[in-house]
Amino acid sequence: MMSEFKLHRLIDELTGLLGSDASPVKLADKLLKGIAVNSIGINDVPSQSCILRLAKNSPNPDLFLQKYEDLKSKKVDLLGPFIKLLDLVSEDKVLKDYLARNVLLAGYSNTSKSSTITKEDLPQIRKNVIKAAVEGERKLIKHTGALSKLNDVAPNKHNWIAERPRISWDFQSDTNIALLQKVVPIMSQETILLWDILYCLKGMDGSYIISEPLTGPYDIKTFQIAPDVGTSYKQLAQQILPLASHYSMTVRFVEEKVLTDDGQVIHALRGALSCLLKDYLLFVVQLEMEHIRGKLNLQKLWFYIQPTLATMSILAQITATICKANARGGKVLSLLHEQVNNMSGEAKSKELCLFLIRAASIPYMQTLEKWVYKGVICDPYQEFLVEDNELIQREELPMDYSADYWEKRYTMRHERIPVFLSEHAQTILRTGKYFNVIRQCGKTVQWGKQEPLVYQHRGQKYIAAIDRAYSEAARTLLEVLIHENDLMGRLRSVKNYFLLAQGDFVVQFMNLCEAELTKSMYDIVIHRLASLLEVAMRLSTADSDPYKDDLKPELLPYDLQFQMFRILSIQTREEGEYCLQADKTLTGLEAFVFNYDVKWPVSLIINRKAIACYQMLFRHLFYCKHIERLLCRVWISNKIAKTFTHEAAMAYRQAFSLRQRMLDCVQHLEYYMMVEVIEPNWLTFINKMSKVSNVDDVLSVHQDLQDSCLKECMLTEPDLLGCITDLCSVCVEFCDFMQRMSRYYIDAELTSMINYGQDDVYEPEDHQKASEEVSFEETITSLDSRFTETLIKLLDRICHLGCDNANEKLLNVLSRLDFNLFYTDILVRRSSEKTQEQPQAQDVSG
Repeated sequence: MMSEFKLHRLIDELTGLLGSDASPVKLADKLLKGIAVNSIGINDVPSQSCILRLAKNSPNPDLFLQKYEDLKSKKVDLLGPFIKLLDLVSEDKVLKDYLARNVLLAGYSNTSKSSTITKEDLPQIRKNVIKAAVEGERKLIKHTGALSKLNDVAPNKHNWIAERPRISWDFQSDTNIALLQKVVPIMSQETILLWDILYCLKGMDGSYIISEPLTGPYDIKTFQIAPDVGTSYKQLAQQILPLASHYSMTVRFVEEKVLTDDGQVIHALRGALSCLLKDYLLFVVQLEMEHIRGKLNLQKLWFYIQPTLATMSILAQITATICKANARGGKVLSLLHEQVNNMSGEAKSKELCLFLIRAASIPYMQTLEKWVYKGVICDPYQEFLVEDNELIQREELPMDYSADYWEKRYTMRHERIPVFLSEHAQTILRTGKYFNVIRQCGKTVQWGKQEPLVYQHRGQKYIAAIDRAYSEAARTLLEVLIHENDLMGRLRSVKNYFLLAQGDFVVQFMNLCEAELTKSMYDIVIHRLASLLEVAMRLSTADSDPYKDDLKPELLPYDLQFQMFRILSIQTREEGEYCLQADKTLTGLEAFVFNYDVKWPVSLIINRKAIACYQMLFRHLFYCKHIERLLCRVWISNKIAKTFTHEAAMAYRQAFSLRQRMLDCVQHLEYYMMVEVIEPNWLTFINKMSKVSNVDDVLSVHQDLQDSCLKECMLTEPDLLGCITDLCSVCVEFCDFMQRMSRYYIDAELTSMINYGQDDVYEPEDHQKASEEVSFEETITSLDSRFTETLIKLLDRICHLGCDNANEKLLNVLSRLDFNLFYTDILVRRSSEKTQEQPQAQDVSG
């Protein structure tokens, strides 16, 4: 199933291209809730009424119908669903007007954009140029490698029929033969016509019957009969000559499809057709012998050719369809399979089609056999349904390649999938991928007897063989990952460090590294961090983790919010404004993440993309934990206020109240993320992992874990993430301010103690302190106002999202942060004030 984040990105791109202001989130939710993706077959034919409606609405109905029939004859994939889509668009007047308006706007914007390029366009232009250069270089390397392989193996390409047309068994197209004008009596015409017809059946022109030039490469060959031939003979000849047309089409296919680029399937089909053509020519020779003996006439000839005419008609139909569709590989087999299904009522015709598809499918099924039994692709002419995108050896690729290996190394080409394998295409793809990974791990699968894969129209034993291979591959690879490479142990280790599940290690690490991480990221020595990380591990229970040495410290040059914006690909104005500020210097706490070294094949599961998701969760939790420690430190320093007199302590009451609200907020957020989100999702993940049967299930379950944690920890919603970031900023500012003011606590304590006995000694200092208290109170009031505003904005957004998406966990955050309805009362009070101000404004205006 498509990832929810990928779906969001695609919908966002689509709405951007259409110029729509609709919310991609709402559209994605509608798709996820109500639309089920149905598999679409090649033969999904639209109704006749649908075609007639479109033709009626078309400016040129005849041209539309002609184009449709042309595409239908070429067996264009997905033509039926496309016609249905056009019909739906044509029936929706609002959509038609919208599309027409956007076409005009797009044309206008293109002309205006082409004339002027602003400074804001330069980063996008630069990005597009770099992307095009990288793609072009990759395609050039691939094309060069393919050419070098072909040049090493393939001989020079020669189509000898095109270079030497006289060796062709088809009618000569480079000579102009005129009809014989000699008048022959009616009684003597039959013998001459018989010889002419027999010549035409072998691809040669006669005296009174000659072929007409072709108007198109795949047109049916037509013939011209001398006008002085008797009417009855002419009618019989016209009934017989379609056999020569069918032969011409078939032999034309056999002689043209001789290049290596046509593929092995076409060549195998040519071989089968050549065998049938030999039998056909033998039949013509037998007719000639009958004619020499004087035992043949036109009536007998018409009777003798009936079975052959049906056979050659099928061959001509098949070859013409393949040529018009320009089919190769799997598509050829699909067309042949459809032809077999269409011959369900004719036993001999069906047997003929089965003979052709069995012969043509041999190279394809051999490639399939190597793939599903060994995980190896031997496809020199790009015909197989699975394409290998590997350019170099895996060991020479960077570590990031493991992230794309599973999805991008082997890809499915839907246009190459035969119809009879379409339902099992995913199983075939996975089976070969599993065996490929097993082979790269140095493991071998012990097979009993490998059953050869052979096409069968009924029974389909090859499907059972593929399923058995899939089961064996899935079982072996799961055993390699889970048991031999301890996948679950690796994932538990990742959880302990990235999701802060190892509590004593987190405390030890922060105690040791906090002073270093408060510096600018450019002033931090990464080797010193690595040493402190190792000390923290040795001093905690993490020392018993067998994979602790794979954990490494890292500093990223961008903060969490920018990283999430980039991953979600949110093309909004807020993102653009934020990206302009992305070059600010970060502290070590904002830039610090853990990295994790994973070896093959575990890197298929814990790849760079998965590590990046864990890093974002870690940064979120780690920074909240840092804020909590700062607030706790302020709380400890504030304990001195217990010794103040009542009058002196009252000046700090608002600051202490704000500190406690901040601490409650941060602790509630941490509790929600770690106890109500991560732990339940982890338990669900463990439960699902106990039931997986293949690596794709493992990838899907692991992706679901990360998606759920990112979404429910409020990282995927830009507004929520922005509010939490602002809350943390206000908390840090408050803690810094309180630490700077800490010296005044001692002054206040001393002053209160001294003033208890001497009331008039420190009056000037009291006056100065009072002015400072005014400044202190103003700062605290400002911070209190900012914190309250940001928290109310966060709660309001959580309330809306919780209602829209029915996300109960988000509503749990609302109930925790506003447990006594303190912030709700503020919202109610403000709304009532606004409603009172509106009538007053109307009275003044009146």
